[in-house]
Amino acid sequence: MAGSVYRVTEVIGVSDESWEAAARNAVEAAGSSIRDLRVAEVLREDVTIENGKITGYRVRLGISFKYESGD
Repeated sequence: MAGSVYRVTEVIGVSDESWEAAARNAVEAAGSSIRDLRVAEVLREDVTIENGKITGYRVRLGISFKYESGD
């Protein structure tokens, strides 16, 4: 019976509009260089603040993808 192994790496997405857009940016950027993305888990959300106002959103994601051993 064949099994699968997945690797998890952390990425941070940034947006000036929302956490959802920040997550989308992170997944799209990771997808341009990592094949076979499977799941993204939100690990942390935060905002940047300037002069008392939110100016940016950041999302840290744990993104999993299928591990290929190269055999």
